[in-house]
Order: sequence, then C-alpha cells, then structure tokens
Amino acid sequence: MFPTSFAYHQATSVADAVAALAGNPEAKVLAGGHSLIPAMKLRLATPGLLIDLGRVSELKGVSIENGVATIGAMTTYDELRFADGVAAAFPIVSDAINVIGDQQVRAHGTIGGALAHNDPAADMTAVFLVLGGSVQVTGSSGERTVSGEDLFVDLWTTSLEPDEVITRILIPVPAEGTLTAYKKHAHPASGYAVVGVAIAIERANGVVSGASIVVTGATSKPTHAAAAEAALIGKKLDDEAIGGAASAAAVGLEVNGDTYASEAYRIQLIKVLTKRAIEFAINR
Repeated sequence: MFPTSFAYHQATSVADAVAALAGNPEAKVLAGGHSLIPAMKLRLATPGLLIDLGRVSELKGVSIENGVATIGAMTTYDELRFADGVAAAFPIVSDAINVIGDQQVRAHGTIGGALAHNDPAADMTAVFLVLGGSVQVTGSSGERTVSGEDLFVDLWTTSLEPDEVITRILIPVPAEGTLTAYKKHAHPASGYAVVGVAIAIERANGVVSGASIVVTGATSKPTHAAAAEAALIGKKLDDEAIGGAASAAAVGLEVNGDTYASEAYRIQLIKVLTKRAIEFAINR
C-alpha cells in the first residue's frame, strides 16, 4: 500500500525540529524509519508532517567519560556497536545489536528511534533499562532528563510529550565485575524478540549484591522480572540460585500470547532465557 499524503521537513537542528513539532500536532519524527515507514505504508500511521532528523549532526556521536556513556539519539546500531570503548564497557550492547534485525537495520536504525518507539518486542529497550539508562529530551518547555523507569509507559507509548525529541541517551558504565548479557528467542520471520532477557548482576564478597533482570517481547513494555531479581540477592551464583531465579522470572508479569507463541510458551521462554543469560555472563 501507499501512505496517505504528507508534508516533509528536513530538520537542520534540534530547535528546528521542536518548532516544527510544536506547530503541527499531526507531525511525526523520522529517525531510522524502520518502524514508521512500514506503518505509514499500511496506513496505521498517517502523519500530516514528517520531520526528518537525518541531517541533525548534534544528534550523532558516542563518548564515554566519567563513568557514563553519552550517545546521540541518531547514532545507529552499528555506530554504537563499533564506537571506541563500547564493546569493553558494555558487552551486553554487542549481545543485543548482534541479533537486531539484519545488516540494513543495524546500519540505519537509530538508538533514539528505538527508545522513542518503544516496540514491545525491541531489544535495546531492555538493555537500556537493565543498565539504568536515562534520556535527555528537548521540547518547547526546555530540556529535561527522563529515567528509563519513567520513559516506558505501555505498548508503543512513552512519557515523551508530543513536541519533545530525544537528544541523548545516558548509560552508566557497569561497575567492574558486573555480569551482563542479553539472550533472546527471535521470531523466524521478523527477527523481533518473541522473548528477550537482559541481565546485569553485581557481586560482593562472593554473593549477589545487586540484580537487574529485564524482559522484553513477552510484555507490553520492557519489564523488570522483580521476583527473579529478589531471588538472587544475597546468594552465591551457583546452580541452585540460578535455577531459583529462572523459575521465578515470570512471576508477577503480565505475559502476552499470540498465534506464534502462547502465554504459556512465553513464560517458559522467560525461564529458559533467564538461565541462559546468567550462565552466559558467568562464562563469558
């Protein structure tokens, strides 16, 4: 199908994009376009104005300083994956990007676009949340910082205002010795996560002192597996503790089902992938 007619604006700066958004309530921002363009072709999205951020240079780039990675919102998956210091500081980022879509998606899809779209089966949303990330956004009312815990609201819904643009993603570098990993079961047709599990586990004196486990694909937004996190605290990462966390991983989650994967199947995948992610991180 063909999209409905729309106006097009090539933004020259963040301020220009924000002004265009504020002046047109039917406007949509175009980042990598891998989600919006197909939706427009199916007429599931019918923006009256498309604001292209592709040439806004201030939204590009990756730096790691003072224990925090700062990522421009229009940085592509590949640009992030191959940026200096990222693989060493964030092996979980490589885990996720390596299994996102295909080469074209990794070359053109953007980190900011993925977070703003909040697809329930996205990969980087889970990684961003498990690492305690936040975003800096700019709108008509100025700039503000939104934590990952507050950013994701529901299915394809975030707490961003209609005239706000994500400008930077901030992710703290995990403490030395933190175990991180991302594992997923991909849909054979789309490559999206039927279920994905991201983990970040800290240890002190041989026992778990902090645990973050986030599930994607199975729920309407990236969601902490709180029961699994609690099951690990104060435990040594032996087979019993890992098995206990895996068994508890789906407890309390509102798990979705569809024609490809039922609720029961996704619950089983959450358990299996939690175990695999922890074991992979230990043996990395």
